[in-house]
Amino acid sequence: AMERSYVSVLLLLIVISCALAKDAGKKDSKDTTAKPKLPQTLSRGWGDQLIWTQTYEEALFRSKHSQKPLMIIHHLEDCPHSQALKKVFAEHKDIQKLAEKFILLNLVYETTDKNLAPDGQYVPRVLFIDPSLTVRADITGRYSNRLYAYEPSDISLLYSNMQKALKLLKTEL
Repeated sequence: AMERSYVSVLLLLIVISCALAKDAGKKDSKDTTAKPKLPQTLSRGWGDQLIWTQTYEEALFRSKHSQKPLMIIHHLEDCPHSQALKKVFAEHKDIQKLAEKFILLNLVYETTDKNLAPDGQYVPRVLFIDPSLTVRADITGRYSNRLYAYEPSDISLLYSNMQKALKLLKTEL
């Protein structure tokens, strides 16, 4: 009887150590594969090395707590205008550098917040929100019928609007 209990304890130890090893192995492989992928899935190609938030709620929370303005890009994967803007945005070195000073969110769906569609739900459209959680409806593009739309040729205007969003922040807070 004595021998049998030894054997069962030994078996139990073997089973436990296997389970632990499996967990440890799983965790390591997951970490190494997940880290580079995460920003890319959230960036959706707008800047893979930038940190993107996942939801509007998270973005508002981070903006408020970091005192950084929030930049929201509404776009659609199958919209050629969105794709064209994304390409110049992602390749624009100065924009990518300046974007680090923002909380960033890009959305392929509409939120229930009507303030994010001051003049309609079109894409692509870019809105800025300051850390007091006020939508900066005064920072607009060049089209009077779609105030927050930008074409690839408007990329320098978008860049100066990003600067404006940061500047307003300094003078007002």
